[in-house]
Amino acid sequence: MELLIVRHARPEAEIRPEGEVADPPLSDIGLLQAQVTADLLAGEGIDHVVTSTMRRAVETAIPLARILGLDPEPLSGLEESDRHRSQYVPAEEMDNDHVIVRQFLEDRESVFGGDYPAFRRRITDAFDGIVERNRGRTVAVFCHGMVMGVFLQTILGHDDPFRIYHDYCGVLRVTASSTGVRTVRGVNETTHVRHLLD
Repeated sequence: MELLIVRHARPEAEIRPEGEVADPPLSDIGLLQAQVTADLLAGEGIDHVVTSTMRRAVETAIPLARILGLDPEPLSGLEESDRHRSQYVPAEEMDNDHVIVRQFLEDRESVFGGDYPAFRRRITDAFDGIVERNRGRTVAVFCHGMVMGVFLQTILGHDDPFRIYHDYCGVLRVTASSTGVRTVRGVNETTHVRHLLD
């Protein structure tokens, strides 16, 4: 089966009170990125759409789902590593003094809530489940940069989930078998949104 894995479009920044979870919508430019991505993928023979339950991924999937007349399947296993944070700030708006940047520089695993192995297991299980349930189909999966980085890391067998960066609406193409074989066919395809990236 074929996986077309898409990073969400650019969201707004959102800061919530401590104890509440930030789950921002797409920005105006993000809405344009999502539509252009839908136009690209509409001709790919997609049978099913899966999305992280986080708003920025869901809103990125909606234009494609509408074009294809499909109901996206929400999957909590695809949520980003920041799913419990009270703030979301796009990387483009952070400087080196931002609290998240400081935490990352002090301890890279802080991005994963301090438990990278659990995050990796959750991501692997989520994609294995998608593959198992969709044999012989083409599935578009809308999720997040770290989710994609970790999934790609497991396929390529390297030890650094930060090695490959995925731009907004970048497409990762993977051919996947229920036997466990995963073949990467394309990484961070962004030609369709290059004019909409900062």
